[in-house]
Amino acid sequence: MADLRGFDANAVEPSSDFEPIPAGKYPALITESEMKANKAGTGNYLQFTFQVLDGPHKNRLLWARLNLDNPNAITVQIAKAELSAICRAVGVLAPNDSTDLHNLPMVIHVKCKKRTDTGEITNEIKGFSKKEAPAAAQAANAPPQANSTPPWRR
Repeated sequence: MADLRGFDANAVEPSSDFEPIPAGKYPALITESEMKANKAGTGNYLQFTFQVLDGPHKNRLLWARLNLDNPNAITVQIAKAELSAICRAVGVLAPNDSTDLHNLPMVIHVKCKKRTDTGEITNEIKGFSKKEAPAAAQAANAPPQANSTPPWRR
């Protein structure tokens, strides 16, 4: 038995069906990271939790697992390449800890994949890139346009 005093379902949005989101590129950030043992017990993977920042799938969570400690050298090489892509996407090229990559915007490239065991469609993150600055921010950083009015008269 659990004590639920103080809980009000009217104050909390109900959970929805966890359908995969369509393949595409989504602005997101890492909200959590954790090193976990792999199922075989022969290594560890770094699991990242990504949260979509806007659009119709805002606040949806997706996960990526990087097998950084694995007996298969090719698997480790792939994981390090993915970690490098994440680091470059957020602008942190030499992180000391996985938390150094948290809460920094990037774009995740999402694919849809059919699971071999259940046949269900799931999401898989297959790439990472920098989040482009909005047009207004780019305009603010652009060099000033030629203006014939002296600065003191503007």
